[in-house]
Amino acid sequence: MITLRKSEDRGHVDMGWLKSRHSFSFGEYRDPQHVHFGHLRVINEDWVAPSEGFPTHPHANMEIITFVISGALEHKDSMGTGSVIRPGEIQVMSAGSGVTHSEFNASSAENVHLLQIWIFANVKDEAPNYQQMAYDQGEADNGLVMLVSPTGDEGSLLIKQDARIWFGKFDRDFNKSLDDGRKTWVQMIKGQAEINGQMVQAGDGLAMTNEKSFQLSHPENAELLFFDLA
Repeated sequence: MITLRKSEDRGHVDMGWLKSRHSFSFGEYRDPQHVHFGHLRVINEDWVAPSEGFPTHPHANMEIITFVISGALEHKDSMGTGSVIRPGEIQVMSAGSGVTHSEFNASSAENVHLLQIWIFANVKDEAPNYQQMAYDQGEADNGLVMLVSPTGDEGSLLIKQDARIWFGKFDRDFNKSLDDGRKTWVQMIKGQAEINGQMVQAGDGLAMTNEKSFQLSHPENAELLFFDLA
């Protein structure tokens, strides 16, 4: 089964300093048809104005993944971590028993554009943890580079859930076999491509259940995140 989640159908927030699109119910946006997809709870696409951001706030028992598309995001948390996340880097914060953090645009001149992803943790109340790394963007050219996994495969960051996320950039066709009994979510970041017969454009999400393969064709500057979920 394949379901296309069009960009314009997502929840929309405009606070002036923050413009955001929500693929799933979040904050004041409630959509009983789109609460989560398997263990995937949140995909928010955010545009944050220069020097603005999210003041200190709490999380618990959630795997929080930040993928910066353009600009730079400054992170500080109650574990003592202070960092800046840029394109070509991936961040995972395992909130565990509880953590507070803040996120601000690190630039006083340009917006930061990012995806923030939440995945339900499969263990409760463990000590919180922070990870960040640069990944090889060249490996993503017409292929998939693994960013996060439950086992650290291929140098990926660890998350506490049976889920994996890859990043890919495509200008030619690509096929990947899918394991039985798994769910797949594709989030198009830039460009467009036909995926399993559906035209998927920037901002769109594609939910696939019980599909045998991921078939991408006719890509035009396509960049995407690929989620494999229990």
